[in-house]
Amino acid sequence: MLKYIIRRIIAMIPVVIGITFLVFMIMQLAPGDPVQMILGDNASPEAVEAMRDEMGLNDNVLVQYGRYLVNLVQGDMGTSYVNKRPVADEVFSRVPATFKLAAVAAVVSIVIAIPLGILAAIKQNTLFDHSSMVVSLIGISMPAFWLALMLMLLFSLKLGWLPAQGAKDGWRSYVLPSIAIGFMQMAAIARTTRSSMLETIRQDYIRTARSKGITEREVIFHHSFRNALIPTVTIVGVQLGGLLGGAVLTETVFAWPGLGRLVVQAVNGRDVPVVLGCIVVLSVGFSIVNLVVDLLYGFIDPRVRSMYQ
Repeated sequence: MLKYIIRRIIAMIPVVIGITFLVFMIMQLAPGDPVQMILGDNASPEAVEAMRDEMGLNDNVLVQYGRYLVNLVQGDMGTSYVNKRPVADEVFSRVPATFKLAAVAAVVSIVIAIPLGILAAIKQNTLFDHSSMVVSLIGISMPAFWLALMLMLLFSLKLGWLPAQGAKDGWRSYVLPSIAIGFMQMAAIARTTRSSMLETIRQDYIRTARSKGITEREVIFHHSFRNALIPTVTIVGVQLGGLLGGAVLTETVFAWPGLGRLVVQAVNGRDVPVVLGCIVVLSVGFSIVNLVVDLLYGFIDPRVRSMYQ
């Protein structure tokens, strides 16, 4: 098990390198000059050129990227072009807000989606099944930022029940953002759980368990659900990783002080070091989530656990 974990952690290195390389090149192709944005439109060409030399922006693109990687290995994410603060301070000051929001949204979506999927499978082709799947289809199809705007209009501006923006009102601040980014995840988890349960409850060993007189509750939760967990755990892991990186627009709508909003601000300001710092943290977080999901397979299915030995 330990060797497997070490291999997976080492495998994160080329993933992070590949992602940062792509983002770095995309930012180089983006319109606008970060130096011009820092100095303003009235800056003289001499001042612009002097700052470009100072920041190393006149070097070859690959040289700039190589210098960034060397500094990153040493724990230095660079300095923000805009406010001259260390990128690590900028990024890690926003990490708790994003991770807390993702965790709340994940808990809410899982608590609702898994029972919904189980009940839909048990009551297949009933009104409850059709209704829940329609809701799930709407959830998968609905853009998170549009839902965020609708929730804000209804519960903040019309009813005044919940704060519209920021994270200064305790648990009330989490309600609307977590629903906005968790609704689509809830829909995907519910549909996957239903499909997996339907496949499981048709197996011969389920019929055998029922013929032995085992209660329906025990058949569903002990035999069916446990064997249907792997697809559900997979989609939960994928969706949780998506929550970390997919909250960009939602955080912007709700002015949430997290990584998503920081990425948008950095992209608008052509602040390449900050963008790369956010991407590194999010990609490592996504990889860790996938690693945890793979390890959970071993606890769920003994056949998978034997592969780690």
